[in-house]
Amino acid sequence: MMVRNISDTNCTVDDNFKYTLYGCVYSMVFVLGLIANCVALYIFTCTLKIRNETTTYMINLAISDLLFVFTLPFRIFYFSARHWPFTDVLCKISVTLFYTNMYGSILFLTCISVDRYLAIVYPFRSKTIRTKRNAKIVCLAVWLTVLMGSAPSSFFQSTNANNKNNTTQTCFENFSEDTWKTYLSKIVIFIEIVGFFIPLILNVFCSAIVLKTLKKPMTLSRSKLNKRKVLKMIVVHLAIFCFCFIPYNINLVLYSLMRTEVFSNCSVKAAVRTMYPITLCIAVSNCCFDPIIYYFTSETIQNSIKKRNRPMRKDSHFSETMATENFIQHSLQTLKAKIFENESTI
Repeated sequence: MMVRNISDTNCTVDDNFKYTLYGCVYSMVFVLGLIANCVALYIFTCTLKIRNETTTYMINLAISDLLFVFTLPFRIFYFSARHWPFTDVLCKISVTLFYTNMYGSILFLTCISVDRYLAIVYPFRSKTIRTKRNAKIVCLAVWLTVLMGSAPSSFFQSTNANNKNNTTQTCFENFSEDTWKTYLSKIVIFIEIVGFFIPLILNVFCSAIVLKTLKKPMTLSRSKLNKRKVLKMIVVHLAIFCFCFIPYNINLVLYSLMRTEVFSNCSVKAAVRTMYPITLCIAVSNCCFDPIIYYFTSETIQNSIKKRNRPMRKDSHFSETMATENFIQHSLQTLKAKIFENESTI
């Protein structure tokens, strides 16, 4: 959703800076996001010898990012020309993929967080739950959920004339107050509850419990190196999640309240409309940050990258395959008395 200029006799705010900001940031995200996610997807599908449920979530996350990245050239052109020459259908697809990516990313990152929580806190009981088959079912549920939340944007006209002569078309902006009250506010309520607030609570809860578990005496007495790896993984995951998604989603709620005339204070309106483009650009940058999460979440990816950056030896294939045993397994050994073999790794 993009913000339009809203002017009345008492409050006028110029937010035209958003077009330049969007054009620059989206161009950068297109280049970095395309390269990073293509490389990540290549590693997942062609390089990794061991695949597990966490890898399944990350593959789907990379696909979600790439689907959005492929729509960015149309958006970049629109922000530069300030005109949408393409069809209304393409506008709807672009908007749908935007929300599918954002809230799909949130839900897939939450799946990774919950999976890590189960592996560390309940290693024995979760072995029957943490399977590749169940991970695929969860991914399917995520895709259906985000599409249900995003698809309603196609129920109404997404392109609008920006002037009386109908020579300039806008894409998904300049909607009336009635449209906001009737359709868009309800969509915002659904995607915020299901796509943001519940996942945020789950991410914070799972991370807090894992950190608490790692501080237990039996954990502190063993494998400090592995503990540092797990802590680093959790911090990176939670930091990227909060940085990318909290500012935008909080601002989106405020913007929806403003458009439905729940509040009309001019200073608040100005702040919300000014912050919206900034927080949106931060949220879009998650396409570039997700590959960082891939790296810190899976030691198999780290080993794959290291393998390509050093000379190959005859026995390297075997040694690298053995090295892909995940460091989370070592943490499980310190948390429970004896774990001889863990079928699902993180």
